Amino acid sequence: MRKILFVITKSNWGGAQRYVFDLAANLPKDYFDAAVAFGGTGGENAPEGLLAQKLKEKNIRTIYIESFVRDVSLRTDFAALRELRALYQKEKPDIVHLNSSKAGGLGALAARMAGVKRIIFTAHGWPFWENRNIVARSLIWIFSWLTVLLSHQVIVISEYDLKVARRMPFCKRKICLIYNGINPQMQFGSGEKIRSAFPQGARIIGTIGELNKNKNQQALIEEAKNNQNLFVAIVGEGEERRALEKKIRTYGLESRVKLFGFMLASEALRGFDVFTLPSIKEGLPYVLLEAKTAGLPVVANRVGGVGEILDAKDMGKFSLERMIAETLKVYNRS
Repeated sequence: MRKILFVITKSNWGGAQRYVFDLAANLPKDYFDAAVAFGGTGGENAPEGLLAQKLKEKNIRTIYIESFVRDVSLRTDFAALRELRALYQKEKPDIVHLNSSKAGGLGALAARMAGVKRIIFTAHGWPFWENRNIVARSLIWIFSWLTVLLSHQVIVISEYDLKVARRMPFCKRKICLIYNGINPQMQFGSGEKIRSAFPQGARIIGTIGELNKNKNQQALIEEAKNNQNLFVAIVGEGEERRALEKKIRTYGLESRVKLFGFMLASEALRGFDVFTLPSIKEGLPYVLLEAKTAGLPVVANRVGGVGEILDAKDMGKFSLERMIAETLKVYNRS
């Protein structure tokens, strides 16, 4: 029996959290003892999110990292480093699998300090592609590179990110590509909650994702302002909600642009006539895989691995079964 500890910064429900859940819930229980360590939903002392709830429903052990917060803070980051090192020394995992940028950097350093024998990091889209100034992006690139150096194996989720990673000095041989995967037989709800919020017969353009600047939902509001025939459904929660609400009110679009809060994609997608992904940064979005599986027309910015999904003729390479099998090969390497 091998002990594996997954580590992720936040416990809300997004692509990286779904990835951790899918792996932890589907590992062969005869061979792996899995636990998941995470912070709250963003801020200091934030409550546990949906990831924690879903893991507990599957009887997967969870560990709360009190000092894990999304924003950079020397005080909380140093505290998180100490918490992680102490956790590794207590748990003595055979494998630590790190997810998200902060968990990757702090988690890999703490794992090296604690003598963990196998450190794996999954890059869910490189953070230095975010819309920041050149100094910030350079520092983030250095931080990402150090994370890769400290890890024994690094998984990327798109060919796009693979090419980027292989240009990092001294890192080429430790990088491998494993696409995110979903169940191709997944079931979809009616989407009636969304349909009923708009006039009968309206053609609804919809998007799903955390409300943040990377997801760029404001672009859809601007488009609706300039097109009086456009009806927009925005599904998700996040830090940009108030800004989006203000923009909708300012433009007088309350009847044509609506925020629905958090919903599972499987419950929302049938409420759309067209799925759109206006993101300015992505890894390999699960929701786009689901939209294609649902048979929806798609309009999306070709960032990160988006183009690899849009152009795929064989969706089999994005299956959950394949993702798990390829990841197990990484775990079993010496």
